[in-house]
Amino acid sequence: MKKILAKLFGAAGGGVAEKISGIIDKHTFSKEEKARFEKEMTEIFINAEADMQKNITERWLADTKSDSWLSKNVRPLVLIFLVVSTVLLVFIDAGVIQFEVKSNWVDLLQLVLITVISAYFGGRSFEKIKK
Repeated sequence: MKKILAKLFGAAGGGVAEKISGIIDKHTFSKEEKARFEKEMTEIFINAEADMQKNITERWLADTKSDSWLSKNVRPLVLIFLVVSTVLLVFIDAGVIQFEVKSNWVDLLQLVLITVISAYFGGRSFEKIKK
């Protein structure tokens, strides 16, 4: 359950799982009751994640069916922008261009790039599998 919460909500989700586990431990549950409770909670969170993925896919499908050029191409454009920005930062970091980029901007760009690439290609794979 901790892994699922961390995946859904980041590091905060893992903390929530630990707090839930602490509450369970405070109350007198048998090992079987505790295992059954954790199984039910895990199923709830798995279903919640599946619903979230379904909603994202539905939004993306609506975007592709739209008549607007921008709504159809916003994901590829964002992906291209982030990849180009990352390559530029690599060249800047290598010293080709004399310009200082603060590490917090690099960290932010890295996080956004990883998120967009995984969502774009993961979402596209999910859409193709679903068809």
